[in-house]
Amino acid sequence: MNRRDFNQLMAVGAAGILLPTLPAYSRTVTAEELMEPGLDVSIKKRLADAALNAATAKGATYADVRIGRYLNQYVMTREDKVQNIINTESFGVGVRVIANGCWGFAAIGDTQSEEAVARTAEKAVAFAKAHAKLLKKPVQLAPQKGFGEVSWKTPVQKNSFEIPVKEKTDLLLSVNGAALANGADFVNSVLFMINEQKYFASTDGSYIDQDVHRIWPNFTVTAVDKASGLMATRDSLSAPMGRSYDYLQSAPADRLTGVTTRYNKGYDMLEDATAAAKQARLKLKAKTVEAGKYDLVLDPSHTYLTIHESVGHATELDRVLGYEANLAGTSFATIDKWQSKNFNYGSKEVNFFADKTQPGSLGDVGWDDEGVKTKQWDIIKDGILVNYQAIRDQVHMLGETESQGCCYADSWSTVQFQRMANISLAPGKERLTVDEMIKDVKKGIYIIGDGSYSIDQQRYNFQFGGQLFYEIKDGQIAGMLRDVAYQSNTQEFWNSCVKVCDERDFRLGGTFFDGKGQPAQINSVSHGSSTARFNGVNVLNTSRKI
Repeated sequence: MNRRDFNQLMAVGAAGILLPTLPAYSRTVTAEELMEPGLDVSIKKRLADAALNAATAKGATYADVRIGRYLNQYVMTREDKVQNIINTESFGVGVRVIANGCWGFAAIGDTQSEEAVARTAEKAVAFAKAHAKLLKKPVQLAPQKGFGEVSWKTPVQKNSFEIPVKEKTDLLLSVNGAALANGADFVNSVLFMINEQKYFASTDGSYIDQDVHRIWPNFTVTAVDKASGLMATRDSLSAPMGRSYDYLQSAPADRLTGVTTRYNKGYDMLEDATAAAKQARLKLKAKTVEAGKYDLVLDPSHTYLTIHESVGHATELDRVLGYEANLAGTSFATIDKWQSKNFNYGSKEVNFFADKTQPGSLGDVGWDDEGVKTKQWDIIKDGILVNYQAIRDQVHMLGETESQGCCYADSWSTVQFQRMANISLAPGKERLTVDEMIKDVKKGIYIIGDGSYSIDQQRYNFQFGGQLFYEIKDGQIAGMLRDVAYQSNTQEFWNSCVKVCDERDFRLGGTFFDGKGQPAQINSVSHGSSTARFNGVNVLNTSRKI
């Protein structure tokens, strides 16, 4: 049974189980409650053992348990007002089993009862056996050794939830004030903060306790030319990170200077908002771009989104196989192209790797949600497609016996499945700075920050915008442009990559809310790169009217 069939059946079955005693998936809490410790690990182990024993007693050949406490805080402001502060908590237990060769899943919220968890495990087995009657091929699960009792935690210097809410609102209102004082007509700013406290246990013999933190500070400033009616915006150049509040403590070494300041391991929100307001006003007066072919120099704050859409989604094995198409379609990067061992996804400068261990990345964890130790692996090597992203019940299709560790569920109440790992463009091997790269460009555009995007259902034909566009003439920055978007297809675009700056320029971008699946789940994922050059790309003027 493929995942689509499984989800369709489980959606019907789960409704039957959960509706009579619908768990509180998420409840609003006070900021102080976010600081309360979760369950002691000994209690989690006892609950997990109750589920595993109940599942195997009913005939499961494999079972795993996820006990999750999910904490979120959103602080939102606009101009000189606090718009909203939302604190939420969700706690519960999800049990996944294989019985009669078929997956089964059931979940229960807000319980510390071993009996209730055991009954949930028995329901998961009952579902699996019921669905097994429709089974065409039994689940083939890659072997996985047990790790015993282990733990992993995001390195945290300042826990976001320990910072008083007033300090956070003061920061955002200061950011808004700086933007308004420097030319913005409107500004809104937000802090997203997440803590996932996840406990995983399985019949393989693993008991894994993880404490995952993420943060995303961001804003949008808007400038209006009242005479012409033109409007320009500039979003923050921050990156959502697998960090905590310490991301907002930037040091000089975290800044990259140039036409505008960009950020690496630390982010100065106030400084960026000040620059953004001035740049939004400049965009109003910028020259509109002349459509045509240009050499593009793309900053990592921009490239991450192109990577996400044209490489990250395109190399998810379930999309490649047609098992998954929700929200991002399937993929042109089909199995025959991988089997040929010579499919030129990109030029020889293009090397993509997946890595669930990148420090500070959104996908950085010690183990995935089916107990696999995370690692790094190649996706594209010297321009050739060499691998995909796959999990325990998929890797046998690639002739492999070990999962790549990219299984994830966004809640204790949802089934884990294959999600995008951090996919990054490797830095160039030769020493090359951004200035040295620009020096060789005769007619080009330097793009910083992400913007609008569109890509087809096979992840092939696309169009991307940006935040800041600078014209390059004969190796020099010649001023700001506006109305820029570039258009290509995945294979042509990555084959037009001629240079990538070295590791000194490598930075992470990413997304907090990557959607996939039906019912839809979200995933946070980072994409790193150094500044890269692409020759002869078609650029559109987005203000042109027919």
